[in-house]
Amino acid sequence: MTNSSPTLVVEQLTKDYATPAGPLTILRGFDLQMSRGEALAITGPSGSGKSTLLYLLGALDAPTTGRIRLEGQSPFQLNEKQQAHFRNAKIGFVFQDHHLLPQCTVLENVLIPMLAGSGADAQAETRARQLLQRVGLADRLTHYPSQLSGGEHQRVAVCRALINQPVLLLADEPTGNLDPITAESVGSLLLDLNREQNTLLICVTHSQELASRFPRHCELKEGRLEEQQK
Repeated sequence: MTNSSPTLVVEQLTKDYATPAGPLTILRGFDLQMSRGEALAITGPSGSGKSTLLYLLGALDAPTTGRIRLEGQSPFQLNEKQQAHFRNAKIGFVFQDHHLLPQCTVLENVLIPMLAGSGADAQAETRARQLLQRVGLADRLTHYPSQLSGGEHQRVAVCRALINQPVLLLADEPTGNLDPITAESVGSLLLDLNREQNTLLICVTHSQELASRFPRHCELKEGRLEEQQK
């Protein structure tokens, strides 16, 4: 189910980096619109700017020119504190390296984003338990990351990204460190939870197999997004 008006609007996005030889252009200006419930895979060669694009969409870096609006709001018009709150409340991140805290249990790792917001109350813990049950980890709540497999690490990371019920879920090579069977399972999980939670999912990946499973697929070439036909 998608909304009639776009949730994410990107307009003429560009990104340059200063170098001794002059500006290095990574993104050359493109538009993108997506709504809740949609899922987009972005592929492209190494160095094409895929991760840079995710950092911009996740408000971890600012564009050189252009606009990004999520639910009508531009994070780059906010001060640093407001921007951090915006990220925590509206955006979930899943990285290639899961970044779980080794000293925390599975349940505690999932609840970490809540600590920067309203706090991890009983309602938050219930939601965390429900998410972990949904991904097949109900019997791992008190385990530590060192006791989990690679696929289990990523499933915990997906739950952590969803705990705040984000509008936008960003996944950066989420299956890059996994074997083919586990990668397929994690890919299915992302797409299933995208539909169930009605998030907006954007995933950058080198895996053409994973990208082919997404309803939309764009390739980042020479700094611009090109929609791929199904």
